[in-house]
Amino acid sequence: MRRLVVAMMVAGAAQAAQAADLPDFSALRGPVGISRGVVNWQGFYAGGQVGYGSADMNFAGSNNALIAKALGPNNILQNVVESVSEANGKTTVHQTTFGGFVGYNSQWDDVVLGVEANYMHGNFKGTSSAAPVPLTYVTPFSDNLYHTVGLNSSRSISITDMGTFRARAGYAMGNFLPYVFGGGALGRANISSSVVITDRSAATLADSPSAPLVTYSASDSIGGKMLYGYTAGIGTEAMLFGNVFARAEWEYVRFVNAGGDININTVRGGLGYKF
Repeated sequence: MRRLVVAMMVAGAAQAAQAADLPDFSALRGPVGISRGVVNWQGFYAGGQVGYGSADMNFAGSNNALIAKALGPNNILQNVVESVSEANGKTTVHQTTFGGFVGYNSQWDDVVLGVEANYMHGNFKGTSSAAPVPLTYVTPFSDNLYHTVGLNSSRSISITDMGTFRARAGYAMGNFLPYVFGGGALGRANISSSVVITDRSAATLADSPSAPLVTYSASDSIGGKMLYGYTAGIGTEAMLFGNVFARAEWEYVRFVNAGGDININTVRGGLGYKF
């Protein structure tokens, strides 16, 4: 029995010594926590991009504040003129864009989470105007007079710069990284508006259209107005060689303080480098 135990101990020691002499191949297994065969996306990255987008702009009611300014407080015309201002309609504009991005990824096996700042420059400019035929109202207003009211309203907005700040989540699939993102959006815009309101009033309905003309007007121009809103979208990246990657994505941006409903959709393509 003693001879058997001694023999087993000698054999075990010889096997351990042989294993110690083998080379260490741990460097070929990749970074800790990242699956073999999956690209290491962890770290800082930056790149440039170009895109093409469309902006849907709804100007209905966008000049109501300017109408109130032109008429002054407690004017009996305000409600009817604001209802006419809904005639300012929708427009869609298309524009090419260019810009850049910078961000950071953290990776756990195949799951990649990150944050990114994204910038695009272009000129999404839309204009809407309305000049309906003056309306003669068949019932008297609160002043017991019959009114014929007209409105000439116009509004123009030009969005030149957009920046989004995103959180994103992706799933690494070989050399590809499909992802979704969402966050906040900022923009810079030049906005101009004008309204001209006409009113003719008389004691009888028949005399209202030819009564003396009273005109109210106001205009406003804002350069470099800061817009804010939110963004969401999807994309994919592909590692090409070294740490150079290509990306393609779709982004939706909505601005909520432009004085109208502004929705911008863009598709982009870009190249980046992971440090």
